[in-house]
Amino acid sequence: MVEGRPAIFLVGTRRSLSGNSFRDHTAQQSIELSSFEVSTELSPAFYDQILRFVREYYLLVRPEVFGEVRLGEISGAPALAFSMHGPGGEWRIDATVQAGDPLRVHLSPVGRVPQEALERLEEDLIIEVNRFEEIVRTTTLYIAWVKGQRIVPERPPSGRRRAANGSFSGGLLLLQTFLLGVNIVLFVLLGIIAVVAILGVQLAFVLLAGWIFVRTADWQITVDNRNVHLVQYHLPREAVDAFRKQTGGDLIAQIKKELYERTFARGLEPTREVAFEVLSRYGVTVDQTRLRDRAIDVYGIVQEAANKFRLPVPKIAVTNTMIANAAASGPGPKHGVMVLTTGLLVQLERDEILSVVGHELGHLEGRDPLLLFGITSAEFLLRIFVFAPLFLFAPLLYLLVAMGAIYFVAKFFEARADLLSAVRIGQPKVLATALRKIGFLRLRQERIPGNRLMGWTRWDPHPPLYFRIDRLEAMPEPPRVNRPLAQSARDVFRGFAAAVMN
Repeated sequence: MVEGRPAIFLVGTRRSLSGNSFRDHTAQQSIELSSFEVSTELSPAFYDQILRFVREYYLLVRPEVFGEVRLGEISGAPALAFSMHGPGGEWRIDATVQAGDPLRVHLSPVGRVPQEALERLEEDLIIEVNRFEEIVRTTTLYIAWVKGQRIVPERPPSGRRRAANGSFSGGLLLLQTFLLGVNIVLFVLLGIIAVVAILGVQLAFVLLAGWIFVRTADWQITVDNRNVHLVQYHLPREAVDAFRKQTGGDLIAQIKKELYERTFARGLEPTREVAFEVLSRYGVTVDQTRLRDRAIDVYGIVQEAANKFRLPVPKIAVTNTMIANAAASGPGPKHGVMVLTTGLLVQLERDEILSVVGHELGHLEGRDPLLLFGITSAEFLLRIFVFAPLFLFAPLLYLLVAMGAIYFVAKFFEARADLLSAVRIGQPKVLATALRKIGFLRLRQERIPGNRLMGWTRWDPHPPLYFRIDRLEAMPEPPRVNRPLAQSARDVFRGFAAAVMN
C-alpha cells in the first residue's frame, strides 16, 4: 500500500553503507523526507532477490541517472541504497529500500527536486517489483479453493484465455463488436424485422449478463461461505528447468495433479505436511520461507464497499485464473453481479481490492451496462435508417469512426467509476496503486513517446492507465464532486487534448 507520500519538514538522517549495514548519520541541513510502501505477493525467500533485480535491471543500466548503488542491511533486513541525480546536478534524491512485505522506501530529496521526479521514481519502483513478481509467477504453484464447492484447478493464461479476459474486462462493448457481423447477416436475411430481433437479443444479453457471469465463474461467494483460500509455493527455477529437461514435462502441473489427488479428490483440504511431502517426492527442497497461505474474506470486502455506496451486496463469483481482473454486470444495483479473479486476490492487498471493487460498484450505481446498450443501439439504428448510404459506400471507414466514438464515450463511464470509487471508498491513491500493479506492462508501453495518443484512440473502453493514475493521484481524500459523469467527461476530453498537443 502507498502511504500517500507524506512530506515532513525536519532535520532528517542520511543513510550510508559501511560493510554490510547501513549506518545513520545526522544530516547537516533540513530536508523533506518522502516515504511510501510497496506491497508484494512474494514470500520472504525472495526479499533479497527483489532488491538485486531492481539494482541490476533498473539502477545499474542507467548510470547517467543513478549512482552510489549499494546493497546492505537495515535492522537486519536486506536493503538497497542509491542516489538519483537531476540534470546538471541541480538536485539529488538519496533513497533507501528496505526489503519486507511491504517494501519500505525512504526518499530524501536534496535541493529543489521536481515533484514529477519523486512520483516517477515511486512508479518505477512499483513497476520493477511487479516485473520481478511476474517472473516468479512462472515457477509458482498456486492452489485456490472455496470450502464446500467444486475444485477447479487454476489454468495458466493461454492466448485464448487472455482474449476472453479482455472481453470480460471490457464489458459489453467488445461482445457487441463481435456480434456486428452477425447483425449484418441477420439484416440481409430478414430485412427490417431483423432490427427488432437484434435489439431484443442484445437487451436480453444485458439483462442476463449477470446470470451468465455467475454460471461461467468457478465459485460463488456468500455470507455463509465468504472466504477464498489461497496457497502459493515458489518453486526454485533450477528445479523446474531440471524437471523439464529430464522428462519434458511441467513440474508445477505434476505436483498440482498429485496434490489434488491426495487432498481434494478425497474431500480433504491441502495441509503443509501433505504439500511438503509431495514436493519432496519430486526432489524439491522444502523451504518454509517460500510458502504463503491465507484466507481472503471476499464477501466482507464486497460488503464493506457496498455499504459505503449504500447499495445492496451484489452476487459475488470468483474465476480461478491468475490474470488479475474484476468486472460487474447487471441492469442495476439490485440485480448486480461482481466477478473477481484469484489473480486479483493474489496480487493486491485488501484495501486495494476494496478500491477495485468500488470501481465496479461505480458501474452498477451508474447503470453503465444499460447506458452502453442504449448508446450502441442508437448507433445501430442510425446506421440502418440514417447513415445507410454512407455505411454502404465506405463501411470500413464508417465502422472505424462509429466504433471509435462509442469507445471514446465509454471512457467517460470508466473515468466515472474511478471517481465514484475515490469518493465512496475515499482512497484514490490506493486505487492508483492497484492500477499500477494490475497494468504495469501497459503502463511501461504508454511511457514510450507516441504511445500515449494510441491509448486514447484504440478500441478500449478504458482511458490510458497513465491518465487514470495521474487523475487519481491528484485527487484529495476523499474528493467532492457534484456531477461525477460530467466531471469525468471533462477530464477525459482534457486528457485526450493534452495527448494530442504533446
